[in-house]
This record gives sequence, structure tokens and C-alpha cells, in this order.
Amino acid sequence: MEKEEAFRLLIVTGMSGSGKTQACRHLEDLGYFCVDNLPPVFIPKFAELCSHSAGHVGKVVLVVDTRSREFFDTFVHVLEDMDRDDQEYELLFMDASDAAIIRRYKETRRRHPMAPSSRITEGITKERERLASVRAKATYIIDTSELKKNELKEKIVRLFGNSDGEKMGINVLSFGFKFGMPLDADMVLDVRFLPNPFYIESMRHKSGVVPEVAEYIEQWPVTQEFEAKLDAMIDFLIPQYIKEGKSQLVIAVGCTGGMHRSVYIAKHIFDFLGTRGYQATLEHRDLMKNDVREHVREEC
Repeated sequence: MEKEEAFRLLIVTGMSGSGKTQACRHLEDLGYFCVDNLPPVFIPKFAELCSHSAGHVGKVVLVVDTRSREFFDTFVHVLEDMDRDDQEYELLFMDASDAAIIRRYKETRRRHPMAPSSRITEGITKERERLASVRAKATYIIDTSELKKNELKEKIVRLFGNSDGEKMGINVLSFGFKFGMPLDADMVLDVRFLPNPFYIESMRHKSGVVPEVAEYIEQWPVTQEFEAKLDAMIDFLIPQYIKEGKSQLVIAVGCTGGMHRSVYIAKHIFDFLGTRGYQATLEHRDLMKNDVREHVREEC
């Protein structure tokens, strides 16, 4: 039975045009349940409902900003009440320089919510004044003025990601090129250069997970050298993807029909990931589209 994770409430606020939307997308990738533009008065009750829900929503992001208009005036009071009641929360304040915000609004041609009929600079000034007391209570402040998109993602992952980065989902998939390449693959390995059991009559209708077929593919020096290089590449790449904050990785292995070589190599990758402590799933997409007469089914 998996241990239930502690409830974590993160409230995101800040300047319009500072990157709140992008930050929330990264938080969603980290498994947070995000609610945008929630009136502040509903925060305590909503948090209580989530923390006591049947499925237990473990990580929640509530976006509160000046779009809520007159409701926003209660924000600081709500936070003070939560502090007094020892209701735990974290407050992320997204900020940016006036110049950066003006540039972004000009690029998108959107109106500033605090100055729909006047200059952007007036809206920024009004919003900074209105947000000053909220900013003073922030647990974290991220200034996106000079941040690139990948740098913002790195900050979000570093602050709010799991300490065990191995939670990244890894999916290993075998497929046949004649049935089309998987559209969601991050990495595609073409193993049609390996010796093909299809041309051995006794193995033609057996899959790559059958010991006889696996032993045939594995016996060749080219296979052994390829597996050694592949293992080293995986050892190098997976920690880099985790560090970058990638939430899901799809490794696709293809041969002609998706029955022999790709199935064998995909199983090899799946097993190797297990020896390194990574959690992965294994799927043989096109295996049963072939004339399979003997197949050992895997529990993935």
C-alpha cells in the first residue's frame, strides 16, 4: 500500500504578465491540481474539501490575482485568518519589471486588467500598489524579467517538484515501422539492423519475449555491443531528463513488424531501468497485429 502524501496548498499570485499561467502549467506537470482565478474568500473551504476528499487531492494550486476585482480586497484578510488558524499554505508571488510586462502586453496586444481603457503603465502602477501587502507575505518570489521558459521551469521544479525526481514517468514501447511510428515518442530506436528471427522458420511466429527468440537475438556480437552502448546512454540520459524536469519520457523501439527485435530490446530496456531503480511501463503496441502463435505474456 502506497503511503499517502501530505496535503500541500500553494497559492499563486502576482503581477499580470509575470508568467503565472506558464508557472501553473509546469506545476500541473508536477501533479498539482490547479484552479485559476478563485475568489480569495473561498480558499480556506476549498482547501479543506481537497484535503479531506475521498481520493485525497494531495497537491493543490490556487491562482488568485486582481482579475477577481472587488473580491481581491479580502485576500490579505483571508491569509491572515489562515495564519491565525494554523492552516498551512505556501504563497508564490510572480513578478517582473515594468519594462518586461509592457513588452509582453505589446506582443500579445492584450489589455491590462487594471487599465482596460488607459495606458499599460497606469495599470502596472495600480496593480503594484494593490499587491504590495500580498507580496510582503510571499513564501517565494520569482522574478521572470530575464528568465527564459526553460529557466522558469527549472525554478518551479526545484521549488515544488518531488525530492525523488525518479517519479518521472517512463514508458517503453515496441512497435513495427510498417504500422507507423508512435506520435508521442520522445526517443525512437531503430533496431532493424539486428539479426532477424523472422527468417528462422521455427521462430517466425514466436515473439521476442519467448526465450528461444531472445537467446537467438542476444547471441550475436552486434546485439551485445549495442546493448552495452544502449545501457550507457540510458544511464546518462535519464538523470539529465529528471534534472530538466521532464514529467514523462516515451522510449519507442521499432523493427519491421514489431514482433521480434523491437520486443526483445524494449524488454531489455525495461529490465535495465528496473535494475537502476526507475519505475517504468512496458507496452508491445503491434505485437498481436502479427501472426503470433506462441507468446509469453508479460506483467508490465
